[in-house]
Amino acid sequence: MPLLMLKDLPRYECLLKGATRFPDLDPSALEVYLHLLRTGDEVFRVTDAFLSANNISQGRFTVLMLLMNRDESCGIQRTPAELADMAGVTRATMTGLIDTLERDGFVKREPDPRDRRMMSVNLTPKGLAFIEKFLPEHFRRTAALMAKLTEAERRTLVQLLGKVLQGTLGVAATPQARASQVVPS
Repeated sequence: MPLLMLKDLPRYECLLKGATRFPDLDPSALEVYLHLLRTGDEVFRVTDAFLSANNISQGRFTVLMLLMNRDESCGIQRTPAELADMAGVTRATMTGLIDTLERDGFVKREPDPRDRRMMSVNLTPKGLAFIEKFLPEHFRRTAALMAKLTEAERRTLVQLLGKVLQGTLGVAATPQARASQVVPS
């Protein structure tokens, strides 16, 4: 789901003024943060519109791609629990995604060959045909989103985003992040 974001981000001068009122406000950090959120929201919106036009959700597309990767990695079977872990969603959410994909004929549940008590999820020919038809345009659109960046800028952006991702782990692990709540008076 896209975030609710400002279309016009505050000017840096406004952030500097805000820092006089809120000493913990780092203007350059907030500026980068807002631009990151705004860009991510817009990229998500553009991608989601294309997925919706093809009657597929972000979640269902993720499952199809995970299953396609399975096909390309020497036939390793995937259980719903494994797919949930790989996608970073709950098992209940994955069950719902698989249910709708199965209803539409894109996947099929079958007894897991490693453990007959479990089920594995496999792409059907219809699911594979959808992916093979869908992916070329999806890849063209992805390339178009990144077209204004040179190869060097893309590598730099990946490195910088990796650093931001590492920062999320540190912030989430701090006792203040777990314990602090802002309660209006």
